[in-house]
Amino acid sequence: MGKTAGKPIRCRAAVCRAAGEALVMEEIEVAPPKAYEVRIKILCTSLCHTDVTFRKMPSSPISIFPRIFGHEAVGVVESVGENVTDVKEGDTVVPVFLANCEDCRDCKSKKSNMCTSFPFSGTPGMPRDGPGTSRFTDSNGEILHNFLGVSSFSEYTVMDVAYVVKICPEIPVDKACLLSCGVSTGVGAAWKVADVEAGSTVAIFGLVAVGLAVAEGARIRGASKIIGVDVNPEKFDIGKKLGVTDFVNPKECGDKSVSEVIKEITDGGADYCFECIGLASLMNDAFTSCRDGWGKTIVLGVEMHGAPLSINTYELLRGKRIEGSLFGGIKAKTDIPLLAQSYLNKELHLDEFITHEINFEDINTAFDLLSQGKSLRCIIWMNK
Repeated sequence: MGKTAGKPIRCRAAVCRAAGEALVMEEIEVAPPKAYEVRIKILCTSLCHTDVTFRKMPSSPISIFPRIFGHEAVGVVESVGENVTDVKEGDTVVPVFLANCEDCRDCKSKKSNMCTSFPFSGTPGMPRDGPGTSRFTDSNGEILHNFLGVSSFSEYTVMDVAYVVKICPEIPVDKACLLSCGVSTGVGAAWKVADVEAGSTVAIFGLVAVGLAVAEGARIRGASKIIGVDVNPEKFDIGKKLGVTDFVNPKECGDKSVSEVIKEITDGGADYCFECIGLASLMNDAFTSCRDGWGKTIVLGVEMHGAPLSINTYELLRGKRIEGSLFGGIKAKTDIPLLAQSYLNKELHLDEFITHEINFEDINTAFDLLSQGKSLRCIIWMNK
């Protein structure tokens, strides 16, 4: 890797040229890292619902094409720019979409996982250079836009060091990949946002990977009931392996609402409800299903239609709370290494989340599997 430091690298990338189109494998050029940047050789990546959503999104300030998607991955540092001290060539790292500079007021506070220095934005661009900037160019020298500051659907990528987390090399790379986004979001929401305690009751709306990661986090914390709500009965078997104790299929509730069923199971409402899909109606169902007095609803899904959330203020006055969470409250540089160690200690389950594995050139298959509800996480190997 030392032979390529400071020089452009030509490699393969899966490029999306226009909204809704399949990804196309192209040879691109990846520029060397500038100051405070890291160039990473991606070992494997996986597909998240956010990639699917943005691929379909019509043109807007946050939806610009051509673009290289992907934000859940693991890799090895190929080279670093000036002023980078956190990582060095050869380190195993996971990229994250939410900055953790460790120096700003928010990063130093236990109250938030936001970063004042680099606020979250879906707009393409390098954090220190501004919107529209990129380290990727195609074979014609035209800019290829990045995605959430990561763009892991490329054999090499360049990221700001505030978004790069060093982890122990002992953890298998396919398991480390899961900690880059989905699993960390769900487990973090259960541990850091809700702070689920032993004996409490939990209801999870949407048994996608993030929802099942919430279940895993609640299981480790000792929740007495973990209720999974989903219209896909195939999710129930995997749910059992990750701690789900009860299942509610909204299509099979008869004359009762989902909230009525959950209140019966929990004797009055769940202590903690999590919405993991991104539908305002489901967020409302979750809020209705939590317990009067202290019930807490955590919203993890981005509303897919941009619809506003309307809730009954009388229920708020009865002591219920609702809170949003980005990346499950995780402070990447301190919490992700702890999650990796938890897996190595055989506490945190990760293997069950991997349902498929494919080669990089077959990446469009991963989109099909996820869109059809057939996969949780599909590991995409760059070179295997």
